[in-house]
Amino acid sequence: MTHIVLTGAAGRAGRVTLLRLLKAGYRVTAVDTQPIIPPEGGFSGMLVARLRVDLTDLGETLEAMQGADAVVHLANIPAPGLQAPHRTFVQNVAMNHSVFTAAVMHRLSRVVWASSETTLGLPFDQPPRYAPIDEDHYPLPESSYALSKVLTETMAEQFSRQSGGIPFVALRFSNILGPDEYRRLPSEAWPDPQARRWNLWGYIDERDAAEACRLALTAPLEGATSFIIAAADTAMPTPSAELMRQVFPGVPLRGGLAEHGTLLSIERARTALGFNPQYSWRDTLDAQG
Repeated sequence: MTHIVLTGAAGRAGRVTLLRLLKAGYRVTAVDTQPIIPPEGGFSGMLVARLRVDLTDLGETLEAMQGADAVVHLANIPAPGLQAPHRTFVQNVAMNHSVFTAAVMHRLSRVVWASSETTLGLPFDQPPRYAPIDEDHYPLPESSYALSKVLTETMAEQFSRQSGGIPFVALRFSNILGPDEYRRLPSEAWPDPQARRWNLWGYIDERDAAEACRLALTAPLEGATSFIIAAADTAMPTPSAELMRQVFPGVPLRGGLAEHGTLLSIERARTALGFNPQYSWRDTLDAQG
């Protein structure tokens, strides 16, 4: 049974990823600085340990990752604006460097980690160069948070190369939402297309984010790779091309855009990871009538 260290296990993405990995049959060591609530039964894996670890400390990180086969690293300051920008940058980079160093020293088979859609130019106060944007719309960091992710993607390339090829898989998560947030979309987002222009109306359901982590552990990948992880649609009922015409007129639209299709392209993740998002805000709102 493969042993995974999951960092950030008490966070928004971490809680659902912990459950998904256990259901998939993994042994999991859950790591966070906050209390970790173990999920209830109904899975075939094993929660090996719950550890409070300061991931900016390499010694603690090495100890926590001892005996693991791979790591899913979700621990970071999760967004810009939560604290002083310099502190966010320093903490994120320090955590990521410690986890990557420990992974290489322990010769783990794979590192899956949370990058961000912000590396692509968010918030879009200036129009994107084209839409749907893809992994080539990079790097355009507009905050210290985004810069910490861009720097970490560069670090991943170095660590993978110097380790002899350990795969480092960066998941550029869109805004992670769930049913509670979906119920607020009609009042908070739909009346004004400008309200969520900052990420081209993108999102990712928390359950699909967890599944992307699981897929990234076993997909046939080499070196350091990065993937946009978003829902298949936007968070708006307005057709995607119309949203672009209203808010970003003149931005070229690339072919194959579905009526309500995501403007954060997930084609590379579909092809390389087998990622096929299953959840949408439409399911929740349709169910409640």
